[in-house]
Amino acid sequence: MSKILEVKGLSVRYGKVEALHEGKLSVEAGQIVSVIGPNGAGKSTLLNAIMGALPSTGHAKGLVRFHGDDVSALAVEKRVSRGMCLVPEKRELFSSMTVEDNLVLGAYRRKRAGQRDFLDQLDHVFELFPRLKERRRQAAGTLSGGERQMLAVGRALMGKPQLLMLDEPSLGLAPLIVKEIFHIISALRSTGVATLLIEQNARAALQISDYGYVLETGEFALEGKADDLQHNPQVIETYLGLTKKVA
Repeated sequence: MSKILEVKGLSVRYGKVEALHEGKLSVEAGQIVSVIGPNGAGKSTLLNAIMGALPSTGHAKGLVRFHGDDVSALAVEKRVSRGMCLVPEKRELFSSMTVEDNLVLGAYRRKRAGQRDFLDQLDHVFELFPRLKERRRQAAGTLSGGERQMLAVGRALMGKPQLLMLDEPSLGLAPLIVKEIFHIISALRSTGVATLLIEQNARAALQISDYGYVLETGEFALEGKADDLQHNPQVIETYLGLTKKVA
């Protein structure tokens, strides 16, 4: 499999504070790769650095390759045009606009690039998220938390990304909705879209992932096949909420 994303030696500082130290990871075509870890470990910082979307107070150094090309110095817009897409934790929808108009906005870059078929993903998104189709005329601000997350992912897919990065997609959602969201993320694998998933819900993330990383206080503490991490005693005790019974 070919590497879509390759990150090496990625460090981020906010003033004198180092939020991420020498990060190294890769994502291959069609893979789902998860990064798990506690709150404040640097997971969102990692995604924002890969996307080139750090706040002005942040400074990143290191290598970010996309399809083998060094994109470390490229602006966010250039990375998006290459096929990278980030769905932030806050989802950032246009609340007063309809569900369908939010989705159409997701294809704006393709329209601006002169692609006549820029809306060709709309039916696919509605197949993935039937609830969005039912509510296509509703204002996005009237949706439930789970539906807003579906809309944020759907809008990202309208741009036909090759790499989809999701920041805490389960945050604040009810367990049944979380299960539905992760089922949909898993289904994206069949479309060929590679997914980099940042998640505190370690169990749900590892269950659908091919490979995983554990990020603790800005450094990668563990990595491996997702199935191996699920059975790693350290991961079980710290992140999966289980401990071995004493005989």
